[in-house]
Amino acid sequence: MAKTQYHIYVIELSKKVFTENRRFREANPQFNGVLECVYVGMTSKTPKERFEQHKKGYRNKKGHNLSSNIVKKYGSYLRPSLYNHIKPLTSRANALKMEETLALELRRKRYAVWFN
Repeated sequence: MAKTQYHIYVIELSKKVFTENRRFREANPQFNGVLECVYVGMTSKTPKERFEQHKKGYRNKKGHNLSSNIVKKYGSYLRPSLYNHIKPLTSRANALKMEETLALELRRKRYAVWFN
């Protein structure tokens, strides 16, 4: 059986998220309004499939919401140029760490970033 592969992905968000969402704004004091607002995530699906799940408000069989409300409301499109350099990972723990690493790297570059 093939080992699960985890993909890191980035979704561009409408800049309205910065003015309308206090928690997003507080998480990004470095943001100067020049670059984009983005969401960084990881998935065992393709980034495209995961983006579609976010936009539809995906729930699992137990009824748990597995989509980010920020992406559902503000998500615009995938930004492959910000994640294509990251190879798929075979460990969920490594994928979560890479998600955080990329998110913090983008914050240092002055993007406004949301991640879990």
